[in-house]
Amino acid sequence: MSILVTRPSPQGENLVSRLRALGREAWSFPLIEFSPGRELSALGGHLAALGEGSLLFALSQHAVAFANARLAQDGLSWPTLPDYFSVGRTTALALHQVSGKEVRYPLDREISEVLLQLPELQNIAGKKALILRGNGGRELLGENLTQRGADVTFCECYQRCNRHYDGAEEAMRWQRRGVTTLVVTSGEMLQQLWTLTPQWYRDSWLLGCELLVVSERLAQLARELGWRNIRVADGADNDALLRALQ
Repeated sequence: MSILVTRPSPQGENLVSRLRALGREAWSFPLIEFSPGRELSALGGHLAALGEGSLLFALSQHAVAFANARLAQDGLSWPTLPDYFSVGRTTALALHQVSGKEVRYPLDREISEVLLQLPELQNIAGKKALILRGNGGRELLGENLTQRGADVTFCECYQRCNRHYDGAEEAMRWQRRGVTTLVVTSGEMLQQLWTLTPQWYRDSWLLGCELLVVSERLAQLARELGWRNIRVADGADNDALLRALQ
């Protein structure tokens, strides 16, 4: 069994290295890359507006990394007054490391639906909330916080950009290398992989591969695109993916 990891750098390369160290055949095929977000210049002002009891959310490690780099560039620090939240353990650790703050995150499933179940987010009417994220993505968190009475602001800290490949050439390469397992960590990347692959290779190879995803929502999208052999990891970080692949 050969494993194709589509998550972006550096997490994709890290997972491939760990798999190879365990004797598994694995390849990195990043489908997206990242660049600074269009709203980073406003980050300092957004953070300065967060007082005691305000809510600060980071939706990915990339949001934390780009935001922290911008704050360092501007000579600013992470605020101490708001309560910090993230959608998962790895992002929480990254946010804690740069801010020194305790970061709350869902312990069950690393998705917005479970984050919204945290007790601290049930009575938030009148509170300011800042969401650090990339371009696009789901609106579920912001919509629910707004419905609960919070004053929600978004800050696009990074942009996702599709990497360009020759779909037929890549599909032939991975089929020849015996790839039978695909690791995909977002709906955007799943759709891109499906679109990139020509119809003949979809039918003869792609849709026959086992697909490892990170949420039931993503698994449902995969079913709609034609996959049948789908597994859901118990988290979105590399530790969870490695457990699932072993």
